[in-house]
Amino acid sequence: MSKAIALFSGGLDSTLAILLMLKQSIDVTAITFLNHFGCEIGDRSSCSKDPFAASVKFGFQVKMAHLSDKFIDIVKNPKFGHGKNMNPCVDCRILMLKEAKNFMQITGADFLMTGEVLGQRPMSQRRDTFPVIDREAGVKGYVLRPLSAKLMKPTLPEEQGLVNRDLLHDFSGRSRKPQMALAKELGLTEYPAPAGGCLLTEPNYSYRLRELLDHCAEPEHKDINLLRVGRHFRYSSECKIIVGRNSGENEIILSIAGDDDCTMHVPGYGSPVTYVTGNPTDEAIETAASLCARYSAARHLSEIEVSVSRSGNTSVMKVRPADDDVIDSYRIVQDEVQKISLK
Repeated sequence: MSKAIALFSGGLDSTLAILLMLKQSIDVTAITFLNHFGCEIGDRSSCSKDPFAASVKFGFQVKMAHLSDKFIDIVKNPKFGHGKNMNPCVDCRILMLKEAKNFMQITGADFLMTGEVLGQRPMSQRRDTFPVIDREAGVKGYVLRPLSAKLMKPTLPEEQGLVNRDLLHDFSGRSRKPQMALAKELGLTEYPAPAGGCLLTEPNYSYRLRELLDHCAEPEHKDINLLRVGRHFRYSSECKIIVGRNSGENEIILSIAGDDDCTMHVPGYGSPVTYVTGNPTDEAIETAASLCARYSAARHLSEIEVSVSRSGNTSVMKVRPADDDVIDSYRIVQDEVQKISLK
């Protein structure tokens, strides 16, 4: 029996590609690459369906691999450049295929496969880009893209008779209607709706990441994870203040903050959790407390008590809520329109 290693995001396209191979009695092991930016599995909390339910229903194995440390390097300096924002899509795909190649060699698989569709994404899923990606990853001829295979030259597994090319497809473009029809045909009834995918394609997130890298060449994992949540304020090169926007973000901030980190809230009122990164000065702590007060339900008071926890100790600081000038001075936001709308 032929064996394939599939790049698997849990989404519709990658699932269909696997099902097409299973239909040809090919043994498929799926590999999902994790990183801080959700390029593959994305934010599963935003999906109404379990993206991995198909692996249970149709009986294929899914393995996880984390690329965080390797991936941040290509985000900072991609050989093939960024897309419109901070997305290094071509370099990202090369990295994933390189890792998949190693797994293919270890397991004795015959070829690699992906759910990519020709023309679906403007940077990495183009007729002229696929060969570059495969060559740079050292897998030229070994990557089958079943959903668009009939629009491209036959791959080695097709030429060697491991895969029946007549049973592959010629999908192209951004429409998902052909995939949805195929899903119905193959009995795939539950799959996540198409989502935004990679955070690096989002302008505001990309701006925050670029700003972080400008001040910290080697950010910690928690610094990157915190980019997803809250209002962000740059107090100094070494110090940043993050203010939660709702109870969900408050919980995320508290789960990321360490015991020695500085967090604060306004007791007795609806309040954001405010987190201070780096080694804050007393002035930075006071500024953070004033921002915490400003975004709390006690903002109408002239003086507000803010509970400050740091290195296992808790104290109370009385501050005035921050005014618009303080917000304007420190807020990390992409443009003035956003700055005004987010106050």
